[in-house]
Amino acid sequence: MVKHAVKWVLGTLLVAVVAAGCGGSSDDESSSAGKGAGPVPDPTSPVTIRFASWVGNERGMKAIYKEFQKEHPNIKVKFEEIPSEEASRKLTAQIAGGNPPDAAYMDAGTTADFASRGALVNLDNYIDRSEYDQDDYVEAFKASAMYEDSMYALPFDGESTGLFYRTDLFEAAGIAEPPKTWEEFEATAAKLTDPSKRQYGFALFAPSPESAYYWYPWLWQNGGDLLTEDEKTPVFNSEEGKAAADFYVGLAKYSPKDLLNSNSYDGRIGFARGQVGMYVAGAWLAGVLSEEFPKIEGKWATAPLPEGEAGCKTTIAGDNLAVFSASKEKDAAWKWIEFMSRPASMKIWTVDDPASTIMPTRTSLLESPELKENKPVLEGFIDAMDCGVTSLINNPKWPRVEEILSEQLGRAMYGEQSGAEAVDAAASESEPVLQRG
Repeated sequence: MVKHAVKWVLGTLLVAVVAAGCGGSSDDESSSAGKGAGPVPDPTSPVTIRFASWVGNERGMKAIYKEFQKEHPNIKVKFEEIPSEEASRKLTAQIAGGNPPDAAYMDAGTTADFASRGALVNLDNYIDRSEYDQDDYVEAFKASAMYEDSMYALPFDGESTGLFYRTDLFEAAGIAEPPKTWEEFEATAAKLTDPSKRQYGFALFAPSPESAYYWYPWLWQNGGDLLTEDEKTPVFNSEEGKAAADFYVGLAKYSPKDLLNSNSYDGRIGFARGQVGMYVAGAWLAGVLSEEFPKIEGKWATAPLPEGEAGCKTTIAGDNLAVFSASKEKDAAWKWIEFMSRPASMKIWTVDDPASTIMPTRTSLLESPELKENKPVLEGFIDAMDCGVTSLINNPKWPRVEEILSEQLGRAMYGEQSGAEAVDAAASESEPVLQRG
């Protein structure tokens, strides 16, 4: 299923290479798409649209398309499969070459950057002509689909980040419950760590962009932030940021060195083998563990992230649906993503699919008793949505800044500098990048 932990930030780094000549349409052309009165009509003769994703072969997607065909027989969808970790690179290359797909299922973290370069259709006109309900969205997910106060995508699925822990290792160490504060978290990690048994309390991941992405909740929980309100100056090296960085990279003493260079998805194996007692990840991991490691069923559980001085904060991630400005079948592409975004379709994709632990972006579905009944493991993740924060930044220079921050935090995890020194160095290197015109 969807591996947000890796792709969410990786996408923002890769899309930066789109550059000025990305091959998108002008802003005027993009914002005029969908103009007219009344519902957007179906084509009078058969058309085929190209839809890029890494989920075209999923059972839920096939079920949605089957229903779509019944209602829109003149629109056929050609599914173009691309691996999630290569999606942004592939789309960037297609845009630069003037041959993007008509629509795509894409990492929500890339929406603003693609939109800022004219590569995506402004959907406001289409939304005004439809019965599309924007008010049903969780606000954080809706924000991920917007750029300069307009909708450039439709939020489709998402997740919050939580704590996974091995109940069997907790029991063996005499730990009664998951940690609720930073102090409890470090004490628990220490209790679980026994290098002679190759057992550790926690897993840190140093490769860019993992080191920054998983640090964000700790920054927010300590009262820190990433940038000033105008998104032109780093503030992640505030006193709160330095303290959060020192605490987070200090957890390296309870982490296996051989997992440091892994990404969070690959590191799941260490958790499944009992090498790691605690693991921070998105809700996607619950589905992956159940599907790939059924032998440890009953030996793990989930909990909210431990809270810092500023209380509960967790990272929100997701996937959006967008139409590309260069598409020659914009109306048909809109009809497809609009259909996918309907509550009934989103329910097929999230609530009804027993193999998926990804969450709907609509409040009506997220708060439905059926979701918790079908997937009780998601209860903590659903509740955590109330304190969810997104790391989305509209400044096109942000991907480079995030890369710098990840590199410096990664160096700190390897012991080359302190966490405070890492965020100071990243801020010093990043400020001229953000100020550059």
